[in-house]
Amino acid sequence: MVSFRLKDVPLLSRSIIDRAERVRLDPEALRTGWAKAKVLRVDVRGRVRVEDAGVVLDAATAVAAEPGPGAVFLGVADGAHLWAVRTPELDGTLKDLRALGAVDDFTADLLATAYALLNWHDRAGYHGGDGTATTVSRGGWSRLTDTGDEEFPRIDPAIICLVHDGADRVLLARQHSWPATMFSLLAGFVEAGESLEHCVEREIREEVGVDVREISYLGSQPWPFPRSLMVGFAAVGDPAQQLVFSDGEIAEAHWFTRAEVRAALHAGDWSARDTGARLLVPGSISIARTIIESWAGSV
Repeated sequence: MVSFRLKDVPLLSRSIIDRAERVRLDPEALRTGWAKAKVLRVDVRGRVRVEDAGVVLDAATAVAAEPGPGAVFLGVADGAHLWAVRTPELDGTLKDLRALGAVDDFTADLLATAYALLNWHDRAGYHGGDGTATTVSRGGWSRLTDTGDEEFPRIDPAIICLVHDGADRVLLARQHSWPATMFSLLAGFVEAGESLEHCVEREIREEVGVDVREISYLGSQPWPFPRSLMVGFAAVGDPAQQLVFSDGEIAEAHWFTRAEVRAALHAGDWSARDTGARLLVPGSISIARTIIESWAGSV
C-alpha cells in the first residue's frame, strides 16, 4: 500500500503575518498604529492593484484619517499595522488571488485573510438571531448588536479528497461547468452533525459512486471564496467499482495513471488550455494541486 504526505504546506496555509489579537482588543492601539499602517484595497470583484513589485499597499493616511467601519485589521508585519478595505472601484492593473497564481507567502497570507474578513462583513450586517443591525468591533474580527451580542466570522468546512487505488492510479473528476480537459479532486461541504471522515465517504459515494476506505488526513487550507476551509484527505477506492454520478455535480471522472498525472503537472495548470493536453490539473493556490503533486511524487 502506497501512502504519502503533503510535500509542502499548502500556499494559503503559510501564515506568516502576526495576527496580533492583543492589538485587535485595543481601540487606542489601532488608532495610533494607523499613522504608519499599510492598507490593501480590494474591489467588489475581489481584485487588488498590482505592479511589477507585487500587490500594492497604500499608506493608511492616504485612504482615511483613521480606521473606518469598513476597514479590517489583518495584523502586523515589520512593525507596521496591515489593514484591508473594500473599494468600489480601482485603477491600474487589477488581479484577484486566483489570477495572481504563485505568490510569495506574505502575499498569500495577506490576501487570504483580507478576502475572508471582507467577504464575511459583506454578508454580516444583521444579527443571525434577531435580525438587528450589527457594527464592526475588534478591528473587524467580530460584529456587535446594540445589546452587546457578538458574532464572529463564519467558516464553512469542506473536505477535499484524493482517491487512489493504493498503487499507481488516481481518480480525478470534472464538473459540468469546466472545460473538457480540466480535472481535480472530489470535494464537498460538511453537513450538520457529520464528522469529516463520514463526509469523505458520503461525498465520494454521492458524486462518483465509489466506496472508499483507509481515509487519512493530509492537511488543510483556507479557501476564502467566499469563506471555506478545505480539509484535505486521501482514501483508497477500487477502480473496478462502477462510476455512478448520482448527485448531478460531476460530468465525468476517470482513473489516471501516475505517469499521466506527472505529465499534466509538467504541462502547467488549468491556465494552459491551448496545449492540447488530455489532462490539466488545478493551479498552485489550491490545496488540490499540493495533494496531487504529493501523490504523484510519492514513489
